[in-house]
Amino acid sequence: MCGIVGYMGKERAVDVLIEGLKRLEYRGYDSAGIAIQNGSGIELYKTKGKIRDLETIIPAGIGSVSKGIGHTRWATHGAPSTRNAHPHYIDGVAVVHNGIIENYREIRSFLEKEGVRFLSDTDTEVVPHLISYYLKQGYEDKQAILRTLTHLRGSYALGIMIESSQDRLYAVRNGSPLVVGLSEEEYFFASDIPALLPYTRRFIFLEDCHFCSIGSGGVEIEYIGDGLCKKVDVEGLIKEIDWSPSMAEKGGYEHFMLKEIYEQPRAVRDTINEWIDDPLKLLEELGITTKQMLEFNRLHIVACGTSYHAALVGRYIIEKLSRIPVDVDIASEYRYREPIIERGTLFISITQSGETADTLAAQREAKAHGARTLTICNVVGSTASREADSVLYTRAGPEIGVASTKAFTAQLAALALLGVALGIKKKRLTNGEVSTLKLQLKKVPELIERALKADETIKEISRSLTYARDFLYLGRGINFPIALEGALKLKEISYIHAEGYPAGEMKHGPIALVEEGVPSVFVAPVDELFSKTLSNMEEVKARGGRIIAVTDEPQYVEDKVDDVIAVPSAHPLFAPIVHVVPLQLLAYHIAVMRGCNVDQPRNLAKSVTVE
Repeated sequence: MCGIVGYMGKERAVDVLIEGLKRLEYRGYDSAGIAIQNGSGIELYKTKGKIRDLETIIPAGIGSVSKGIGHTRWATHGAPSTRNAHPHYIDGVAVVHNGIIENYREIRSFLEKEGVRFLSDTDTEVVPHLISYYLKQGYEDKQAILRTLTHLRGSYALGIMIESSQDRLYAVRNGSPLVVGLSEEEYFFASDIPALLPYTRRFIFLEDCHFCSIGSGGVEIEYIGDGLCKKVDVEGLIKEIDWSPSMAEKGGYEHFMLKEIYEQPRAVRDTINEWIDDPLKLLEELGITTKQMLEFNRLHIVACGTSYHAALVGRYIIEKLSRIPVDVDIASEYRYREPIIERGTLFISITQSGETADTLAAQREAKAHGARTLTICNVVGSTASREADSVLYTRAGPEIGVASTKAFTAQLAALALLGVALGIKKKRLTNGEVSTLKLQLKKVPELIERALKADETIKEISRSLTYARDFLYLGRGINFPIALEGALKLKEISYIHAEGYPAGEMKHGPIALVEEGVPSVFVAPVDELFSKTLSNMEEVKARGGRIIAVTDEPQYVEDKVDDVIAVPSAHPLFAPIVHVVPLQLLAYHIAVMRGCNVDQPRNLAKSVTVE
């Protein structure tokens, strides 16, 4: 998730671009750049670091400029560096991009055979190269862009400036957000509204397959999907927005945490789409050879906090699909227990930031003992990604809220991908099973969207739970770690004591906590363990406990529970990605109603970089 901004207007482009990027820095902050048209050509200024670092390299006497594009980056392909920073400029074509070009490897290979030399490690660079390729074939600017778009697969919002088009900017949306702002004789585009609030309250929210051409005379929009190129009524799309800048940064949501909960369909989709059609390509990208694959006889997965819960789910998935034994450890324990790391061990660390001190120490320990190391990480260029032998990146984008939500579900999606790939490579899956798994995993983002529709129901349930001093969260099998995660979310942001337990362990202690009115939250999909979960519900009910059930078949539990949160059915191995969403919303609403700071809960930090 990056931030892009574009401007055409009254000779103040540099100021507008820099101010806009500052307001978008929450979307990305590892590098930044601008490209401006000064009348004789395009000038490019970009650097690793934050917007303040960019300001230091822009000449003070740059003069009046009426056109430009800018970018603040959250790295997805290529480590944070000046060479990987946007805009990318090739032969008079400058491009800024938010999103992921999933088939960039194929495009890059084609262009390299045509003699093109690449200057960065990013997926984005194929875009200006392709536009330049078609310009050299004699296509006009607009047609060269349209031809380029036919090659791109993935999600993208693009801002494009072509040197020969002195009076025009172009913007395209497909899967990534992009808004156009209109003011008197000034026109803008940006990833989010906050970049443009100082200048206008009149916006057009571009839709997928909208191609926008911005000139001194106004804005033109065409729909370019389904083989069409159809003009759109611009006036009918204009909306007046009355938002404060802080609300705008949150996309209209009250808190970053809620915004990030609702971003989960996109985060999961972006994480899986690059590899889901051919999971074996993932292992190739990770540099895991067939020989190494045959040697792997055990996996060690290590993580902290929410990532540890993802690791526990991952164990179920990987063992089921590949039949490779998996050990899961909390990083701070792993490094001190003198783990047995034998030949044939693949070590996997899971970390949102890539900077968690205990996780890094565990990874170094495993590497020192000869294990091949793989990190599942959300931050390109982080310490974990630099030090590991291989990296599987999640595509959640920056997560501002301290309590992890979208990073967790993206980690689950990455582990699901890895499990499928290992199962294929180990020849444990039939072709039919592979096809089913791929199809079911592709459905997960849509299932999350449907699960989010229970938000109002969850909010109503939450009103009567703010009094509680203790909660139990219970689940079985692969959903036990989701019970742990639900309890952790409630503890983190509402400061209510909560325990997550395997439901089968109730009689071994936790049932002593059950008394009149004490809430027990059951993660209860209808699976092979469902009948046993029903028995546990009966035990709680008999002791006066209040039961909240998260299930895909409400009719089976309605007479046994006090509240039901319905979610759509999913493949048993992928159901945890869907079932955790209501637990995140439950914790969020209870915390808000208790007056807690959900984005910055007390005593907690986003990344624990010291022991």
